[in-house]
Amino acid sequence: MTEAARRGWDSTFPEFRAVRGSRILARLCSTYPDSSPEEVDSWRRNVPTLQREVGEVVRVRTDAGEFTAVMEYELPMESRRADVVLLLHYGVVVVELKGKFDPSDADVDQAHAYARDLACYHRDCHNRPVHPVLVPTRMKGRGRTERGVRICEPASLDTLVSSLAGTQVSEPIDAGRFLEADAYRPLPSLVRAARDLFHHQRPPQLWRSAANTDASIATVQRIVGEAHRTKTRRLVLLRGVPGSGKTLVGLRLAHSPALDTFAASADRPPAVFLSGNGPLVEVLQYVLKSAGGGGKTFVRPIREYVRRYANAPRLVPHEHVMIFDEAQRAHDRARVSDVHKVSLQKARSEPHHFIDFAERLPGWGVVVGLIGDGQEIHVGEESGLTLWERALWESGQRSSWTVHGPPGMAGLFPRITFEESPELSLNQTIRSHFASRLHRFVERLVGPPSSSQCDLRTLSGELEREGHDLRITRDLETARRYLRERYRDDPRARFGLVASSRDKDLVSYGVPNDFMSTRRVRYGPWYNDAENDAGERSCRHLRQCVTEFGAQGLELDAALLAWGTDFRIEGGSWSIALARKYLRRGNSRVRDPLQLRANTYRVLLTRGRDAHVVFVPPIDALDETMTYLLDSGFRPLR
Repeated sequence: MTEAARRGWDSTFPEFRAVRGSRILARLCSTYPDSSPEEVDSWRRNVPTLQREVGEVVRVRTDAGEFTAVMEYELPMESRRADVVLLLHYGVVVVELKGKFDPSDADVDQAHAYARDLACYHRDCHNRPVHPVLVPTRMKGRGRTERGVRICEPASLDTLVSSLAGTQVSEPIDAGRFLEADAYRPLPSLVRAARDLFHHQRPPQLWRSAANTDASIATVQRIVGEAHRTKTRRLVLLRGVPGSGKTLVGLRLAHSPALDTFAASADRPPAVFLSGNGPLVEVLQYVLKSAGGGGKTFVRPIREYVRRYANAPRLVPHEHVMIFDEAQRAHDRARVSDVHKVSLQKARSEPHHFIDFAERLPGWGVVVGLIGDGQEIHVGEESGLTLWERALWESGQRSSWTVHGPPGMAGLFPRITFEESPELSLNQTIRSHFASRLHRFVERLVGPPSSSQCDLRTLSGELEREGHDLRITRDLETARRYLRERYRDDPRARFGLVASSRDKDLVSYGVPNDFMSTRRVRYGPWYNDAENDAGERSCRHLRQCVTEFGAQGLELDAALLAWGTDFRIEGGSWSIALARKYLRRGNSRVRDPLQLRANTYRVLLTRGRDAHVVFVPPIDALDETMTYLLDSGFRPLR
């Protein structure tokens, strides 16, 4: 039996018109039980309006019995839901309803994005028109079109739908086929365009300091070929220090045409790059969006991928090669339970899910895990690689699995066949040839202070001689002026303000690291827009701040780190006594909050390729920290 896509309601137009509205509402509520009261109230108001308008189409069109109305349809490979999808003879109409008199730009963009994603990623929309329609439910009067989106009042929806249905020139859309969960297919031309953009145009944000990652790519491709030939399954672990090119390797592999030899079919890309780092996904898709499809062809969030396949146990992934970014940060069972709103008894860790997904594939499958050490900053990410070993051992097909990894990792997989490959270790940083020692310096800086001071001064001196600048000040404007002057003649350089999310004092000193301020940051423009672009969202303005969650896995030429009281030296040791406390969420527990704070500052102190400027607010509680940083080799700005 074929898995069906998730949706709240679907029926023919005549049935939709005739059925009791309460029955439709009950189905919507049972399908989406976590819906907010506001959403349920919206359904209660809009269902009668939609029934009336669909009824008008049935009254004037004799062929409307072959049309289908779908409510709350989840887009392929997404958790976003379109309010209404109407399947006509040849075309598809996506209707978004807003309880407004007049729509905003965001409303128009949302409706346009729904139609774009159906056209680009739904197999039955590749050769059909997909019409976005926006209905402000309080609007009165004549409609209009903005950026390809038709805007109309509720009473005119029937007329618009009838005109878009046109005359019957082909067989009606097969609603059953359309609503299959397996309908996800990237448009072939989109696949070609994404590969061309990535490999030939080489966006500098992704290929900057292009490393010699060829050996790693060749090794992984060889392992993929072996798995395909021998009909076996492989877990490939690629380890690298911060800035060593792990993300570049993952993206090169996902976009590689060489893997087409191993694809299940010509219309299915063989690999996908998956990340649980939301800002990284947003930035990558922003850079790749000029190829079309919103930059989603080869880059997707892990959360959406897990949700899609975990909820459909018979659904088989399209990709035989799944690239899992930051595999050492995979969520444990409690965190999956919390994120996906399932009971702890039913929840499984992300490694368990991905081993299962790979085992659904006919014959063979490869999971590639990209690993960076000491970057666990979320609750539920502290179990590390042990989750992968446990998932493999508990698999019913464990004899078909082989783990490939760099030297020194075999001990983590004592019960699973393990093969070492030196090429799977990226121990040479490519972030900048000046910063080869930066990760070692930071590792010692956030470690126990008493044992590292002498070594820190030696390492900071080596960094200084190599050209990586470590600066410090207690005046924020001095730090801003330094970076603006330093990069005044380099408009392509990116420098920005970063800070810890757990600090409680920085807002008072001009650093907007609070939740409401950081949630307004749009990471794509923040990392990529020029200083003079409209909207002034570029990081170069040094106004908006990103926290460790918006900085991890991403790079700047220079980082302005505002040091908070959440991680400070007190009596010669690191203290987190003044940090915002971790709240208990669902089944998630914090095992070592001090380690998570150290990991946070490890992330923030490795974002800059050329320089790190630290601003320490003039707070008495940070005086000892200021002294420690100065003694460690940070030079004061004048």
